[in-house]
Amino acid sequence: MKNKGLDYLALTIAIIGAVNWGLIGLFSFDLVAFIFGNMSWLSRIIYALVGIAGLYIITFYMYAGGEKRETNMHA
Repeated sequence: MKNKGLDYLALTIAIIGAVNWGLIGLFSFDLVAFIFGNMSWLSRIIYALVGIAGLYIITFYMYAGGEKRETNMHA
């Protein structure tokens, strides 16, 4: 997680996608399609960005256990 701006952007996009999927699952309401049109070029870009953000967030599993700490053995 060296690029915090990109990390926060990816998380924000993924959260938006998760909320949209929650609305679809609970209420059969697609917020992205409602705002931007059903499979319009803009909604397709948003769906693609959510997918890319999700793939990027997979890399967060490398950091899930925390960063490896080095201990000072000479103390």
